[in-house]
Amino acid sequence: MRSFYLKIALIFTLIMILFGLFVAYLTLQTSSNIIQESVQRTNRDLAKTLAAEFEPILSDSFDHEQIEAKLRSLKGTNPQFDFYLLDSDGIIKSHIPGGSVGEAPKVSVVDTEKLDFFIAGQKLPILASDPVQPDREKPFSAANISIMGSEGCYLYVVLESEEFSKTTAMISESYITRNTLFIIGSVLLLGIFTGLFVFRNVTGRIEIMKQKVTKFERGELNERIPVSGNDEIAELSTCFNRMADTIVDNMEEIKKTDKLRRELIANVSHDLRSPLASIQGYLETIQLRGEKITKAEYKQYIETVIGNTRKLNKMIDDLFELSKLDAGNVRPNLEKVSVAELVQDLVLQFKPIAEKKGIELEVVFPKTPNALITADMSLLNRAITNLIDNAIKHTPEGGKVSIISTQNGKDIVIEIIDTGVGISADDIPLVFDRFYQVDKSRSNNTGAGLGLAIARKILQLHGAEIVVNSVENKGTTFRVAIPTV
Repeated sequence: MRSFYLKIALIFTLIMILFGLFVAYLTLQTSSNIIQESVQRTNRDLAKTLAAEFEPILSDSFDHEQIEAKLRSLKGTNPQFDFYLLDSDGIIKSHIPGGSVGEAPKVSVVDTEKLDFFIAGQKLPILASDPVQPDREKPFSAANISIMGSEGCYLYVVLESEEFSKTTAMISESYITRNTLFIIGSVLLLGIFTGLFVFRNVTGRIEIMKQKVTKFERGELNERIPVSGNDEIAELSTCFNRMADTIVDNMEEIKKTDKLRRELIANVSHDLRSPLASIQGYLETIQLRGEKITKAEYKQYIETVIGNTRKLNKMIDDLFELSKLDAGNVRPNLEKVSVAELVQDLVLQFKPIAEKKGIELEVVFPKTPNALITADMSLLNRAITNLIDNAIKHTPEGGKVSIISTQNGKDIVIEIIDTGVGISADDIPLVFDRFYQVDKSRSNNTGAGLGLAIARKILQLHGAEIVVNSVENKGTTFRVAIPTV
């Protein structure tokens, strides 16, 4: 019973059998009702007609022999009916059974309530008790009749005598029952086979789904459920396939993140080890040489130690800042910021650095100098600073870095363009990943690769979009689009 198909097949077969039995019973019952109603409608006025024949012989006396003789002469054309004369209380005064040999009534009183309903013309069929078979109700015809001046008496004609009932039962068993059971049985078998075929098809598709899910669970991540049709099972298959694709993508992302984590450890170890080793080396040199060290050497060593210390502090600050940005713990303090003032401050900040390196720093202000954006001044300054610093670091002496700000529709666009070494097409999608550096050898020791990751996170907080275009050995362009107020 673990098979879903077996369970549903057994339940469906049981339901169909019960339904077939119910329909057979209902059909036989309906057939019987139809026969009864037909007989009653056909002979509705029979008692009324016979009552007119009886009243003359019942006006003065109640002669049983004369009454029975009259009843027998009148029922000659209807031997299947039982005739009763009842007084106003329903007491049987006389009885002529249908057929040559009939049974005597088993009761002496008939309930006249339904006879009154019939005489009043209520809707047929109306069934009343048969005195010969008190436990059964049969169709009848009834009419009021006067017996020896006593009004309210009844001529009661049971339209199904015992002989008639036996004949009807034989006919029903011979034709109606046999044909009904044959038809119901045929429909039942056809329905069962059709249902089992449909269920086999449905459960077969579910079985395929189970097999594919099991294989996927065991690590066969390329398994997908074939989708056919547009029903619920097809939708479920599609949902599983989409879920499987998402899981595979997430696993790839996890692998990528794990790879970056390992690179992070390696990079942080490298970036921390180098300045720490330098600091340690210079301090040990100062300690060993003691008073023999000259003032010039001492000053040089101290400046180198301080420089490496600052580099370590910056790296640690960047790590903390990126961690807070990733955790969503940074809430920008938004205010209206002038783009022209922001660009001017950045140019003044980097102009000495560019001149020292022999790089031309060009600036283009927006045509609408009063253009405002809503931003956190310090955070946005940090993001753009990282982009400019990155451009200067990767531009050789004699190169050029341009900072161009323009208004494009509802956005302020800031472009940082350099004529540096450029980025390969394979590296462009990765430049915003933390600790990712185009220079795999890291021999230039220009940083830990956190600046662009921090810049993108900050810009995302401001609803800004950043894209990068680059050509190797020709230069790189970072384009930032910030919504205006």
